[in-house]
Amino acid sequence: MERNVPNKIHIIGSVGSGKTTLAKELSLKLDIPYYELDNVVWIREKSGDIRRTEEEREAYLNRIIQSESWIIEGVHNENWVSNCFKSADIIIF
Repeated sequence: MERNVPNKIHIIGSVGSGKTTLAKELSLKLDIPYYELDNVVWIREKSGDIRRTEEEREAYLNRIIQSESWIIEGVHNENWVSNCFKSADIIIF
C-alpha cells in the first residue's frame, strides 16, 4: 500500500513548543532534510551570529523551498516566509 507522505512540511509555533524536536524526528523518519528559520535569518559563526541581508535571507529560503523536499520550522510568520507557507504540502501548528 502506497503512503501519501507530504514532501514539504512547514512547522510553526511559539518558542519552546517542540518545533525543532518534531522537525528532527520527522526528518529522520521521512528522510527529508529539515531547516530552522533562525538559521535562514542568521549566519552562525564561532565569533558570533551575523544577520543576513533581506536579499540573502530570501535567496537562501527560496533555494530551500525550490528543492524537492523539506521540513522548515520556526516562529517566523512575516511576509518573507509567505512563499514557504504557499509551497508547503502541510502546515503543522
